[in-house]
Amino acid sequence: MTKSTRSKVVFIGVSTGGSSIMKIFPRWSDILGINCDIVGIDLPLRAPADRYRQALRAIIDDQAIKGALITAHKIDLLRACRDMFDEFDHYARICAEVSCIIKRNGQVLGFAKDPISSAQALDQLVTPAYWNGSRRDVLCLGAGGAAVAISVCMAEANPGGGHPRRFLLADILPERLTSIRRIHERLDTPVEFEYHLSQSAADNDALLHGLPAGSLVINATGLGKDKPGSPLTPAARFPQAGLIWELNYRGQRDFMQQALAQAHAFGLTIEDGWMYFLHGWTEVIAEIFDINLDEDTFNQLRAAANDVRKSS
Repeated sequence: MTKSTRSKVVFIGVSTGGSSIMKIFPRWSDILGINCDIVGIDLPLRAPADRYRQALRAIIDDQAIKGALITAHKIDLLRACRDMFDEFDHYARICAEVSCIIKRNGQVLGFAKDPISSAQALDQLVTPAYWNGSRRDVLCLGAGGAAVAISVCMAEANPGGGHPRRFLLADILPERLTSIRRIHERLDTPVEFEYHLSQSAADNDALLHGLPAGSLVINATGLGKDKPGSPLTPAARFPQAGLIWELNYRGQRDFMQQALAQAHAFGLTIEDGWMYFLHGWTEVIAEIFDINLDEDTFNQLRAAANDVRKSS
């Protein structure tokens, strides 16, 4: 295949040029032998519907483009472009979002891969059996696309273990809480969901204070990456023996810095969003190119990505 006939994968995000994937993807292309380039499309958060439709139309019309990954626009893109898709997978229908677009046999297919990659990343932090017979809760700060995926994957029946007692969600936008509540109402799960409109970081502090020991706290707000800051005040205190998941893998990550400062005193286990990032991308690439992503292949891709991260 010559340079002019190389295939392309599109990355739709907010600031794609700052993402590590732009340096990692060429190495992954070589490892997988897919002979593919990556192209970024930057859109502002909550962009007008016509911007999403223009982006999807450009993907559909370019024959070299095999598919796309969407990060911060998963829900809004589907709302704006639902009629432009031919078919959706199970999770896209449940979560009302699209994180992966594939062009196959003349059709445009929409997938929500984040529930799968969320479960894979969570396995690095905690085993499903961790929740068995416990009073541990989950507090997810932010109720956007990442929160939808994580809450759905944790709520589904899990043959390997239990579920958290409660799953609390906090967001500054009431419409997000309404949207995610509707998704949860379609699930058959023993998890008790709570929805909290957060007017300030102090409100989030109060929710944090009420968590039992060993609970999981997630920063799914994007603060610390796309925007500066933390969803918590400097006075926030994490739960004893808590699990802390910062979904950002780059940026200032103020939330993570707050957790690190308390890690010794409170016995915290802290994970950033790196594995979430890796599983999210590799799941999409495997789907687009119909690749059997076994453990050995994933480890090769992970090692290459880690090398890029260390050198950045």
